Amino acid sequence: MVNEHLLPHQKLDVYRVARELARRVHAAKIRDRELRDQATRASKSCFLCLCEGLPNEGAALRHKYFVESRNSLAETVGAMDLAAAIGVVRQDDADAVQELGSRLRRMLSALMR
Repeated sequence: MVNEHLLPHQKLDVYRVARELARRVHAAKIRDRELRDQATRASKSCFLCLCEGLPNEGAALRHKYFVESRNSLAETVGAMDLAAAIGVVRQDDADAVQELGSRLRRMLSALMR
């Protein structure tokens, strides 16, 4: 994307980390259909809830969307951890998602203060 056409919230690090998390989950190609579906839906939900919350000016609604994003993040990380534990995704992919998830959780927590 050309930077000059980005919306203000698309320039934030939290946006980029959430997008990268969803990209990494999708690219991991989890070999269990159910876990792949759960992980990809949760990572997309994490990103999209964040996208709804960031431009919102109402504090209560922002908080609601950020909580939903954080909850979906926990589901994403859990699904990837389980996928690695049962051997249906590479451990390196699960570790990368875990690292991004940890970073994103700190950012979301800061946004909720």
